[in-house]
Amino acid sequence: MTPIGDTIGSVIAANKLVAIVGPTASGKTELAMELAAKVDGEIISADSVQVYRRFDVGSGKPSDEELRRTKHHLISILDPLDAIDAARFAALADAAILDVRQRGKVPIVCGGTFMWVKALLQGLVAAPPASESIRDRHRTIAQDEGRPALHERLREVDPAAAARLHPNDAMRVSRALEVFELSGEKMSDMQSAHAFKSPRYDYALFARAHDPSTLTERIERRARIWLENGWIEEVRAIIADGFGDARAMSSVGYRQIAAHVRGEVPRAELLELIVRSTRVFARRQRTWLNHEPVTWLP
Repeated sequence: MTPIGDTIGSVIAANKLVAIVGPTASGKTELAMELAAKVDGEIISADSVQVYRRFDVGSGKPSDEELRRTKHHLISILDPLDAIDAARFAALADAAILDVRQRGKVPIVCGGTFMWVKALLQGLVAAPPASESIRDRHRTIAQDEGRPALHERLREVDPAAAARLHPNDAMRVSRALEVFELSGEKMSDMQSAHAFKSPRYDYALFARAHDPSTLTERIERRARIWLENGWIEEVRAIIADGFGDARAMSSVGYRQIAAHVRGEVPRAELLELIVRSTRVFARRQRTWLNHEPVTWLP
C-alpha cells in the first residue's frame, strides 16, 4: 500500500468504519475508490445531491465506468421531489453497511453532507417528530415572502441555529423553527446538550488536505468541466419537467444555474458566481471539520 493506504489500512484492520470526508472538490471520491480497490471495499455515499436521480453532472456523481469498477450504495435512489433527512439516511446507510460486511467486504462511507455523516456515526438529537401542518405553513411563508423571511423568524427564536444555516436552506431552517414551535426549546440547545456523545460505530474520519489556493483551482477546474459537459442543459431539463422546487436544486452550483436559466444571471458571470459560492461553502465545510477528529492526509 501507499502511505495513505497504510494509514487507513491499519484502521480497517481494527474493524473501524472508515469515513472519507473533506471540503467539496478535495478528492473524496478519488480517495475512496483508491482505498476500495486496495481493501476490496464498497462505497456508501453520504451526499445529499447524489442520492437523487437526474442530478448527475453538477453533483460529481461517479461515472458509469466508476460505478462498474467500484460498487456504490445510495447513489440515484430517489426521485427529485422525494424527501430524505439525516435520520432516513442513517437508516439506509446502516442497512448498506450491514449488507457489505455480511458479504465479507469493507464499507467505506464517503461524502460531504456532514450532518448525514454525523447522524450515521454519532446519532441524532431526540427532537419532536415532524408536523406537516407546520411545514406547510413554513413553505407558504418561503413562497410568499421569500426564504430569508423564514430564516429571519428562526433568527428571532434561535440565533445560534440561524447563524449556522444558510437562508436558502429552507428545509433545515424550517426544521429548526418547527422544533422550537413544537417544544419551546431551541434546536441549537438540544444539539449542544446531546453533543453527539454516544457513537453508533467505532469509526475514523479521513480527508485530503489542500491549501486554499489549490482547492480554489480544483473548484474552478471542476466547474468549467461540468459546464462544458452539459450542467446548464441538465438543470434546464430538470426545471422543464417540473422539478424546479426539488431540494437538490438549492445546493451550491445548481442554485446559481437555476437562476441563470430563469434569466437572472448572465452566462458570462455564471462560472465566477459558482466558484465564489463554492469557495464559501468549502470554507464552511472546513470550519465544521476543524471541530471533528479528522486525520488530514497529504
